[in-house]
Amino acid sequence: MYKNLVAAIAAACAFSSPAFSQTAAPVTPPLKVGFVYVTPLTDAGWVHQHELGRKAVEAALPGKVKTTYVENVSEGADAERVIRDLAQSGHKLIFTPSFGYMEPTLKVARDFPDVKFESVTGLKTADNVATSNARYYEGRYLAGVAAGRMTKTHVAGYVAGFPIPEVLQGINAFTLGMRSVDPKAQVKVVWLDEWFNPPKERDAAMSLFNQDVDVIAFHTGSTAVMTAAQERGKMAVAYHSDMRKVAPDAQIVAVTHEWGGYYTQRARAVLGGSWKSGSIWGGVKEGMIRVGDFGSKVPKSVQDEVMARQRDIGSGKLQPFAATADVRDNQGRVVIPKGSSLTDAQILQMNWLVEGVQGKVTRHGA
Repeated sequence: MYKNLVAAIAAACAFSSPAFSQTAAPVTPPLKVGFVYVTPLTDAGWVHQHELGRKAVEAALPGKVKTTYVENVSEGADAERVIRDLAQSGHKLIFTPSFGYMEPTLKVARDFPDVKFESVTGLKTADNVATSNARYYEGRYLAGVAAGRMTKTHVAGYVAGFPIPEVLQGINAFTLGMRSVDPKAQVKVVWLDEWFNPPKERDAAMSLFNQDVDVIAFHTGSTAVMTAAQERGKMAVAYHSDMRKVAPDAQIVAVTHEWGGYYTQRARAVLGGSWKSGSIWGGVKEGMIRVGDFGSKVPKSVQDEVMARQRDIGSGKLQPFAATADVRDNQGRVVIPKGSSLTDAQILQMNWLVEGVQGKVTRHGA
């Protein structure tokens, strides 16, 4: 028995000896991917959709990536600190999805040339900073069609964060979509100068409902406008994600952002060594924007019409900012001449509100 034990030990030692072991394949550590969120993580909304994108990356690349997120990071100095911390802690790909993160991202990127940064909704690139955004206005136009078919007062409300081009595009596309089926439609805009302030968002919605508004849209970060519509028995367009959970009777349609495909593609590029800086602006065609999730009160004929228009946008047959007649701003100036369409550069620099919008392009702090 003793001899057998000695033999077993000797055999074990021989097997583990370098002379007898096979050369192990090098272990590649997972790519550390960081995400910075501008608001608290909630069950729906802007940040929720990016969180779904983060989870999609992990699901698509199991064992190859390790993701981290930091929530409720204010734009400015706090954002720079968080982005820098992620870079210093070994994250080689960092997504910063908020317009106010653009400058902090660029600043940190200069100090970490070996880290890849994705400035989502940003406008400025660098060798290691790419920008991406979605053509939200395509979904807004479609939501406007739904709103135009559902309104009885011909007055819609719009609660908006800041008058940056992205938000102006959405208001204008929504109004054009609404007036394409209801030429008498008017859209009343309230600016908040904040992306996320649920009490303030709710107050703005309630104020609009007191001004003949029976359908409302918004470009802010919470579900407060939806819950206000549910409470008041009004109709609402969900933004970023499906919000029927909080507004089952109010929601007529949702404009949904889909980030998982893009985020996974960019992570694969870093893993494969093919990542390059650039600018991506995708919409319905690219699967980054879609409408759907209709509420129970929306007739099938309206649902079918909206989905048909969505297919037209995906195919290029319909362009929200193409004019069959002169399109004027709400000051009477022709902004899209008959027979023409806006270029991407013109859309990205939009600084006007279309005819039918009751409001002004005000600047934060002005």
